[in-house]
Amino acid sequence: MKVLVSDKLGEAGIKIFEQEPGIEVDVKTDLSPEELKQEIGKYDALVIRSATKVTEELIEAAENLKVIGRAGIGLDNVNVPAATKKGIVVMNTPTGNTITTAEHAIAMMMALSRNIPQGTMSLRAGRWDKKKLQGRELMNKTLGVLGFGKIGSIVADRARGFRMNVIVYDPNVNPEKIEEAGYESVSLDELYQRSDYITIHVPKMEKTIGLINRDAFAKMKDGVMVINCARGGIVDEDALYEALESGKVAGAALDVFAKEPPEKSPLLKLDNLICTPHLGASTLEAQTNVAVDVANQIIAYLKEGTIINAVNAPSVTGARLQRLQPYLDLAEKLGELLSQIISGSLKEVAIEYNGEYQDIELAPISTALLSGLLQPLVREGVNAVNAPAIAQDMGIKVTETLSAEPFDYLNLMTVSVTTTEKTATVSGTLFGKIYPRIVKIDDFRIDLNPVGHMLLILSENKPGVIGKIGSLFGEKGINIVRFVVGNEEDSADTNMVIIKTDEKVPPDVIESLKEQKVIFSAQPVDF
Repeated sequence: MKVLVSDKLGEAGIKIFEQEPGIEVDVKTDLSPEELKQEIGKYDALVIRSATKVTEELIEAAENLKVIGRAGIGLDNVNVPAATKKGIVVMNTPTGNTITTAEHAIAMMMALSRNIPQGTMSLRAGRWDKKKLQGRELMNKTLGVLGFGKIGSIVADRARGFRMNVIVYDPNVNPEKIEEAGYESVSLDELYQRSDYITIHVPKMEKTIGLINRDAFAKMKDGVMVINCARGGIVDEDALYEALESGKVAGAALDVFAKEPPEKSPLLKLDNLICTPHLGASTLEAQTNVAVDVANQIIAYLKEGTIINAVNAPSVTGARLQRLQPYLDLAEKLGELLSQIISGSLKEVAIEYNGEYQDIELAPISTALLSGLLQPLVREGVNAVNAPAIAQDMGIKVTETLSAEPFDYLNLMTVSVTTTEKTATVSGTLFGKIYPRIVKIDDFRIDLNPVGHMLLILSENKPGVIGKIGSLFGEKGINIVRFVVGNEEDSADTNMVIIKTDEKVPPDVIESLKEQKVIFSAQPVDF
């Protein structure tokens, strides 16, 4: 079996491939996208880091490809849905560089506080700027940690060693879990208002792009310092430039940029900005760890069918996977739906299996459900293997119950998610033993094929409401693919209207709906 390494990989990983009987490895790190398309058809496995772009076109050309391995966490450069559609397993190595990235954030904070890069440059220029470059101590300062995942929690621990006061904001982690770790859980606005330093450790996703913007800077203390070793784009760079120029932000340390390399970014001209070229994971130890991990994972899959750290498949062997796949698909869809209709920090997930589940292994199904629930909320590092461990780290209680009673369906999966604000419940089943269907949302009975773009509307159940909704969509030129109406079991006052559309419903249309007195809520949902 042939493995192609298309990005620079630690030598330890290359040696593992070379020494494995039955594995032939080629290292070709200088291929253009077109050359890679021409080469990829020969290979069973592809090993990448961040440089190679695994596009839909490349995947189409990969006639024999079985697995893609990312030496690192982020998969922004991989079209995972296209790979999944073609049956290609996509793996990452989520634990190999967490310490390294956390340490880099601490190093950036210290260098920023003591003007170390500026001091070096001034000495090299023949100046002795001792008074000009006076710094500040970390001790007794308040550090706001934005995101309490693996990296954020390590940064918090290291900062505590400097006797800093650490406060944490993470809407997806149970506040009790943060407090059990010895930190204060605060709201986002409180973190902005109280922090002397803010360090960012959230994934890049739709709701975090531009999270640190002009409004955020306006809420911060005068003289705050900001560190971003997460992903470019989370900090609005134009707003940061203005805040640095005005002195609202005394200094910033960036390891990542919206565009990399940043080329002629005006930020680079500011004396109160220090920066590095995305070095967060660039240590010998981290690159060795991820190289070894990805090599072992790919070999295990190619030779034994064992899946480790896959983002689009559970950790099971091939024969079991074939039988479980329809249930895994259903569970993941239920999780995806819940992630979009809940609010508040997750506290508890209760999974109930009814009917034909006695002879089916439930652990991978529950894991798929947790992956579908957590990935849209946490995104980076969550996969179909480690979701239970991440749920535990977030302080989420997960329970499972099994009953032979089929109720109205041969098999029924019901999931209740409790947050700090509400409890939401969804149920799903399989039609024809392979087709996922969502049959209940809270108290509303429905029949929903969980594919594509949808809008969930709660409205009054009275004449003319459905017509108003349809007319508004018609006026806006939005094509309705399917219109589903569900009624509450114990009440005739409220309808759940589910509208499937060709494209996402624009925000202005959603706002127009909410302005109608007969509309209680309108929630976009995407599968």
